[in-house]
Amino acid sequence: MYTYMTNCTQLPEVDVLVVGGGSAGATAAIAAARQGARVALIERYGFLGGTGAMVLDTFYGFYTPGDKSRKVVGGIPDEVVDRLTAEGAAMLRPNTYGAGTGVTYDPELLKVIWEELVTEAGVQLLLHTICLDVLREDGAVCGAILGNKAGIFAIRAKVMVDASGDADAAAKAGAPFEPIGRDEQVQSLTTTFRLCNVDVERAKAVNKQELWDRMKAANQSGKYRLPREDGSVHITTIPGFMATNMVRISVPDPTDPLALSQAEVEGRRQALEYARFLRECVPGYERSQLATFSTQIGVRETRRIYGEYRLTREDVLDARRFPDAVAQCGAPIEDHHAGAGTHWEYVPDGGTYDIPYRCLVPRLVDGLLVAGRCLSATHAAHASVRSIAQCMAMGQAAGAAAALAARTGTAPRHVDTGVLRQHLVKLGAVLEGGA
Repeated sequence: MYTYMTNCTQLPEVDVLVVGGGSAGATAAIAAARQGARVALIERYGFLGGTGAMVLDTFYGFYTPGDKSRKVVGGIPDEVVDRLTAEGAAMLRPNTYGAGTGVTYDPELLKVIWEELVTEAGVQLLLHTICLDVLREDGAVCGAILGNKAGIFAIRAKVMVDASGDADAAAKAGAPFEPIGRDEQVQSLTTTFRLCNVDVERAKAVNKQELWDRMKAANQSGKYRLPREDGSVHITTIPGFMATNMVRISVPDPTDPLALSQAEVEGRRQALEYARFLRECVPGYERSQLATFSTQIGVRETRRIYGEYRLTREDVLDARRFPDAVAQCGAPIEDHHAGAGTHWEYVPDGGTYDIPYRCLVPRLVDGLLVAGRCLSATHAAHASVRSIAQCMAMGQAAGAAAALAARTGTAPRHVDTGVLRQHLVKLGAVLEGGA
């Protein structure tokens, strides 16, 4: 038996332990609990929602881009949107930058919605808690070592879901992953910010090309330093507020604490520069003021596991189907590389491709699933499938699969995907077609 330390407090055993309370992890915990599993969810911050609550205010990936937009994600993700909408805190926002219709919401209320859904499902929630290591028996993950203000704890679980974003638990368990930046530089990082006191009607009248032209002119003037010249800004659910996605910072390895710390500092510096640019160069922002920075810098890509299947660029652009599909995606490849622009490639004819269950199953390690942006995918495919709606859909699938594996005593890699797909349909998942 694997041991960590003799003075480690033992928490009650659970069926499913979910590491990370972002969009993927919170959805996974709810899905597993609704299948009758005893579930614990750990999150390092004091709230749920991850990037969706800390960095962004729009869910992309629910709808395909193009003139014939289709909804391709459903189930628990719909409940999140429905509750936000019922509170007057969400709206559909046609996107002119290429990603398709988004669901823009109030990120502060989103934290509460996630808490409500997790609590109602009966999930044991541990905030301000991190995964220090994993427990292993006979080559399989059987729990984790957790740390928080109270000390160090062990918790045993029949199945673990790694929804940390960075594949932290999977890496600790010895699951293989593509070395960060080995073949292609990971996507850039972004500190988002929101401005208040904006004349929204005048600001909305500035189209994206005019905004980009003003960015280029500002750089050429020598008075501003704007690394990205195709940044975006959009309306929010709060009157007088506009939200941005402009900052661009290239970091070879965002899991390097020193590099990440420097990026946080540089991100806020760039954010202030972009805010100054908007205030001085763009109509509608003359009286604007900085309202908020993102809670942390937005990280798009770090570790990507090697799973039983690896999603590829060809899978995305050929709109491929798989018999073990657990989710759909129609989002374009959106690669925020280190340059001044962004690379876009679209699924032809507004189509969609399948996300196979095998992309959530790490090679070589049993008792473990992943969900979210650390799935098994190439750099190009990841640039499409990382949208938050798809992360929720993957979480829904991983949670349902983990509960099924725990109940039947089956290794996650041997879960009957036909049965799993039936469970997902009952939860409301969209597995084919779309609406």
